Amino acid sequence: MSKLDVSDIRGRLKESALANLDELEIFSSIASTNTHLMTTAAPAAGRFRVAIADHQTAGRGRHDRRWISTPGAGLCLSVCYTFASLPAQLPALTLAIGVGVVAALRQLAIEGVSLKWPNDLIALDRKLGGILTEAQSGGGGGTAVVTGIGINVRNGEHLELDLEAGRMLPPIDLEALQAEPPARELLAATIVNELSSTFATFEQEGLAPFEAEWRRHDWLHGKAIAVDMPQQQISGTAAGVDADGALLVDTEAGRTRVITGSIVPSS
Repeated sequence: MSKLDVSDIRGRLKESALANLDELEIFSSIASTNTHLMTTAAPAAGRFRVAIADHQTAGRGRHDRRWISTPGAGLCLSVCYTFASLPAQLPALTLAIGVGVVAALRQLAIEGVSLKWPNDLIALDRKLGGILTEAQSGGGGGTAVVTGIGINVRNGEHLELDLEAGRMLPPIDLEALQAEPPARELLAATIVNELSSTFATFEQEGLAPFEAEWRRHDWLHGKAIAVDMPQQQISGTAAGVDADGALLVDTEAGRTRVITGSIVPSS
């Protein structure tokens, strides 16, 4: 697979995205696009930067799990956006981003992608990709948020993941869903275009505009699950998310609201 073409990606961006784009960087190889943007000066409020890599040597997901793909086999993309002030529902941003990514994939005729709370992209009950959102202090009192998106395009079975004794789903790639998956340049530009509006909408309205689509694509809903939380593990039935993006679990003791935790196989 050829190296990513920055001119091709930029040429596919909408004027509305280009108007607020500070910089688009392409790397043949980098430790982590998220780490790069986290250590780079944040853009001004309402603006964003993008870093895309052909290959990551130290890619990571939640809880610093390893995410390393074969060079050219996937899309490794991070966006740094600066909010003018700290959003009240900032933990729910990952859910809104997930909805935005699914919308971008549907624009490319890639259907059947679901969302697993809080940050996984699922297809055919396997992991297609993931989202990692990290916040830092932005310039001028704003809040800069770096969102990393990893999507398996080809050779997903060769993805190097920390499966933690079966706690994570096995991988799948776009090639399993579409005989000829889109070029990574087109995929990247479509996602950046969608996320440009996603960030702006979330800044103004929070999670509310994304809730219906999240429910539509909620992979966990109705499933028996167990959730590892910092102080305990609970078991029950996934019952969607609340207005702040917390996972709702119906247990024998009643409905529990989960703000942070990892989904594990239910015993």
